[in-house]
Amino acid sequence: MGKRVLLIEDEPNIIEAISFILSRDGWSVATHSNGHDAVDVVLDDPPDLLILDVMLPGKSGYDILKELRETNGAASLPVLMLTARGQTKDREMAERAGASRFMTKPFSNAEVLEAVRELVVS
Repeated sequence: MGKRVLLIEDEPNIIEAISFILSRDGWSVATHSNGHDAVDVVLDDPPDLLILDVMLPGKSGYDILKELRETNGAASLPVLMLTARGQTKDREMAERAGASRFMTKPFSNAEVLEAVRELVVS
């Protein structure tokens, strides 16, 4: 069975694009679209990799990641953060929160695949 990715993103077109790219490459992709209970979703069935949007309804990706990093079960989980805002301060906030990698939207299919493959070494 392929590696499992959890994508927490609220934009349907991004969900569809990333799910398609990764599924075609052999990944099993689960999705979730709000920040309210995102931490519980991750901890209930930890994936091999989390792709996390910064701006989500209910709770920001930064807050979700900080919470996960303080939890034993997810302290070392590889996390790729996605954001439409790519200023230096956004990148710094992602790093402080514990992001493994940071990617700005729009991104190419190749960029997503490369990042995912680098973060989850078989």
